[in-house]
Amino acid sequence: MSLLPRALLLAGIILFCAFSVHAQAPAGGEALRLTPGQAVDMAIRNNLNLEMARIGLDIQRRGANFAWNQFVPSVGVRGTMSRANWPNVVAGMDIPPISIPPTTLPQWTLLGAFYADLVFNLAQIENIRVLRQQHAEGLINFERASLQMEQIVRRMYNNILLLQANAALLEESYLNTQRQAQMAEASFNAGLAPRLAWLQAQVAVENMRPAINDLESALETLMGNFALLLGLPHYTSFELQPVPLGVSVIPYDSADLISRVAAGNPDINALQAGIVVLQSQRRAMRLGNYTPSLIFGWTVSSMFDPQLDPLNNSWSERNNWNRDGQAGGAFSITLNMSFNGFLPFTRESQQLRDMNAALQIQNIMLAQTIRETELEIFTKINSLERIRANMEVQQATVYLAEESFRLTEEAFRAGLQDFQAVQNASLALEQARLQVLTQQFNYLNDLIDLEYSLGIPFGTLSGNGSM
Repeated sequence: MSLLPRALLLAGIILFCAFSVHAQAPAGGEALRLTPGQAVDMAIRNNLNLEMARIGLDIQRRGANFAWNQFVPSVGVRGTMSRANWPNVVAGMDIPPISIPPTTLPQWTLLGAFYADLVFNLAQIENIRVLRQQHAEGLINFERASLQMEQIVRRMYNNILLLQANAALLEESYLNTQRQAQMAEASFNAGLAPRLAWLQAQVAVENMRPAINDLESALETLMGNFALLLGLPHYTSFELQPVPLGVSVIPYDSADLISRVAAGNPDINALQAGIVVLQSQRRAMRLGNYTPSLIFGWTVSSMFDPQLDPLNNSWSERNNWNRDGQAGGAFSITLNMSFNGFLPFTRESQQLRDMNAALQIQNIMLAQTIRETELEIFTKINSLERIRANMEVQQATVYLAEESFRLTEEAFRAGLQDFQAVQNASLALEQARLQVLTQQFNYLNDLIDLEYSLGIPFGTLSGNGSM
């Protein structure tokens, strides 16, 4: 893939990344000086996706810290007002000399109570573990999101440097073409070259302007997206510190690096943490389905005098509540056991089956991710070795292209070569330099991807960790 499509593709990918505009650009249009590490810190501090992840992590942290509140009783007050469907008639008494006629009690009754209930089940103990494991999973996911952000920022930082270097090479080539056009004009005026050579040189100069404009536009777009990724206005200008472009031998073999995958890769760690949470949730579900619950209850209640109508008598009169004016209530212990979990067609049984299926899917995803990561590491190592092996040849190619261009230009000045030969030599030199530069930055970006896959700090393999 050529340089321009690669740059535009990266700029398009970054548009899908979340960004914020909280940070402020330097005043007065001054370029913001950045190192890769400073760019990473700024992106992690200002990115909205990571801010949402922090809020979610705070929720999980509170859940883990207050997991014990499952054993806090449910406390409250309740009032019940009911009406009997038929009047309640109390039979009278006729005991001489006393005669008590039948009495019809009010149909409305009123009961007030203060209650405290506590339900205990073994599943609650497991639920505490679930909340703490979810917090641990949240920490791992937040770390993974931060590493992914750092990976994107470092790769984009390198691509900006590559595009700037490409622009510098193209500008140098443009200046050379202008100089060659001046030489062609001088040779034409001196009668040493035909007018066609002069016109060809002028056309070559004009043909380079669109390429320079396109590259400058691509660079401006890429830097605008980089600014947004860091939480800065899109028009922020940057002065990026160069990174070392040395290509060194990785001090580990493929087997050693692949063996580290399961222990360090952020994606694998996140899947493993999710499996731990699902296993604990399944244990809690089983305990809830197959073990009894103890329900502790305590109430203090008072009933409105059933001989008085609560609609026509004062509720604030203490003597109207209970005949003796004292509050009633009770303490209770209830053993509850549901058999729904033992029946295969119930909702509880189906939920447990769904949980088992979710665990199977998660384990399959873990196995697949491990295999894909091992293959990715193997591929990256081969790519790095290929680049390293080709660099010596490419450096020699640049040297030969420089010599060829110098000699061709001298021969053109002496009238021994036409302008087309000079153009071809100049193009070959530009392509050779660009190839070396592109391979050097590809090497750095492959190292960044390899470091993410291994779960080691960025810069460990390249030696740029301090930047």
